[in-house]
Amino acid sequence: MRRTGRVLLVIAVGLLGGLAGLLLGGRVDTPVGPTNVALTLRWSWHGGTTIAIPPLGALHLDTHWGPIALRAQVTELRLAAAREFIESSNISDQALTDKIAGQLWHGIWIMLLRAVLCALASAFIAGLLIFRSWKRALSGSGVALAGMVAVSLTAWLSFSPSSLAEPRYTGLLANAPRVVGDARNLVERFTSYRAQLARLVGNMSRLYAATSTLPTYEPDPSTLRIVHVSDIHLNPAAWDVIRSVADQFQADLIVDTGDLMDHGTRAEDKFADDIRNFRVPYVYVRGNHDSRGTQKAVARQKNGVVLDNATREIENLRIYGVGDPRYTPDKSTRGDSVGDTQMHAEGLRLAEKLRASGSLPDIVLTHDPAEGSAFSGLTPLVLSGHLHKRETSLLPTGTRLFVQGSTGGAGLRGLEHEEPTPIELSVLYFSRATHRLQGWDDLRLGGLGLTSAQIERHLEPNPDRPVTPPAPSPAPTPSSPFPSLPPSQWPTTPPSQWPTTPPSRP
Repeated sequence: MRRTGRVLLVIAVGLLGGLAGLLLGGRVDTPVGPTNVALTLRWSWHGGTTIAIPPLGALHLDTHWGPIALRAQVTELRLAAAREFIESSNISDQALTDKIAGQLWHGIWIMLLRAVLCALASAFIAGLLIFRSWKRALSGSGVALAGMVAVSLTAWLSFSPSSLAEPRYTGLLANAPRVVGDARNLVERFTSYRAQLARLVGNMSRLYAATSTLPTYEPDPSTLRIVHVSDIHLNPAAWDVIRSVADQFQADLIVDTGDLMDHGTRAEDKFADDIRNFRVPYVYVRGNHDSRGTQKAVARQKNGVVLDNATREIENLRIYGVGDPRYTPDKSTRGDSVGDTQMHAEGLRLAEKLRASGSLPDIVLTHDPAEGSAFSGLTPLVLSGHLHKRETSLLPTGTRLFVQGSTGGAGLRGLEHEEPTPIELSVLYFSRATHRLQGWDDLRLGGLGLTSAQIERHLEPNPDRPVTPPAPSPAPTPSSPFPSLPPSQWPTTPPSQWPTTPPSRP
């Protein structure tokens, strides 16, 4: 019995010493992508994994059973590294995923190695102090090693991959399931909403064509049809609406006046791949939420036509387009104090070059109508967006300035107001003989989650009106402080000589 007692005491000292060393050494801080993550092993009768994201709360996963639990806590988000990580252009998405997984596994293996070494050392030291015998101390280390093998086998055999889809939330994250709902149901609801919008547009357009009693302009087979969209802001529902309108109205091309994306990051570039599904050319100019990478993503599509201070002849129409000189996707971190005065001055500079070339276009595309208005007198029609509100005006020179609403319902930002921002797009009808706008149909759908719809036809009162150059204007005054600087050098804070702060722009 005395021998048995000694054996049991050695086992108990080995296990307790090993457990203490395991918990003491099972800690490591490791970089994972743009974050620093603290990995720790903790005592728990129920095992499992906890992912803590202060101050939002934590997710608890029943990944395994056993006396040891894993806790991963985000300790720091490196903002500069996060932006570089998202906008990286020299590494593929799969490589980014593999890099994150590799960093995480590297941290876990380092933590486990430290934990095992500390457990063995702690068990040996505990045995040496209590028994004052290196043989019994080694026996205690062996017991600790056997205990860790048993714990590892238990965790491995009880591992449940399905637990990753069934997390428990605490803290502020506890509201996430109630607000967002199950991820699978959310996808199903959104897919249903997209299909519902597409059917709605199709039925609406058929009904409109069948019941229209307008005694005036009626499109004929020789009419050129253009679908004008703008400010999609990464809303995938917009693709179904555009496709339905393009098919129902037999569009010859689609014109997009910018803000296809929300932040212009490389991660968003795949959104442009849906452009290739259209059977007609997709003519695009960059918006202030679109980066140069966004522009390249559109240009890679087989039917994508990017215009950036260039003129192209498409369907016998001469179309000039210019990308927005600004890149201000995030209003919380980047100022956007370049207002209408500077944008109009930049447009005047480009318009003068276009006038000097002697090749005047049938349509001019700009993202910001303030810049587009500078082309007054050079073209019969200027198409733009940016304001998330549709409007049109006939300028004194005979040029029509057409501002499109948001075809994406302003994306997620469309939910910031009491009523969701409506989805708006238009079908423009041109004469193939004169290249002039004859009329247009405005389509308006309820914002995200709504299914109301209306369509309205407008006629150009004098399609063949003359377009005359504007009256000479004096040189810019100091009230427009930056016209001599290239857009890349425009400041992002209002100058002191401005009497008032420029209005907020989308």
